[in-house]
Amino acid sequence: MAQKTTKGTVRRRRERKNIERGAAHIQSTFNNTIVTITDTQGNAISWASSGELGFRGSRKSTPFAAQTAAETAAKLAMEHGMKSVEVFVKGPGAGREAAIRALQAAGLDVSMIKDVTPIPHNGCRPPKRRRV
Repeated sequence: MAQKTTKGTVRRRRERKNIERGAAHIQSTFNNTIVTITDTQGNAISWASSGELGFRGSRKSTPFAAQTAAETAAKLAMEHGMKSVEVFVKGPGAGREAAIRALQAAGLDVSMIKDVTPIPHNGCRPPKRRRV
């Protein structure tokens, strides 16, 4: 007689990595804010975004949504032993400062803040001006 096999997904427990130092990448656009916390090599440890946390539409681009995303990502990273981060901010969005403050308030030591917003040296033609 054939042996019965249980069909289902194999659940792997999230391993606790002991990573003390890393980098927090904050991408803040006019529509959303994405916070990714990585180790020193650039491997993602945790991430969160305003949209992923349930904010929709214009609420996604608020400083409060960015703050909530940063807190969530920081808590997940601290479970892996993260203590100190270097912050890299990219983009012109409203949630830039709020996300940095939230990382500090969550208990992470911010050792450096750097703006890495890409600036064109006369690259692509920008979209036409909005007339509201």
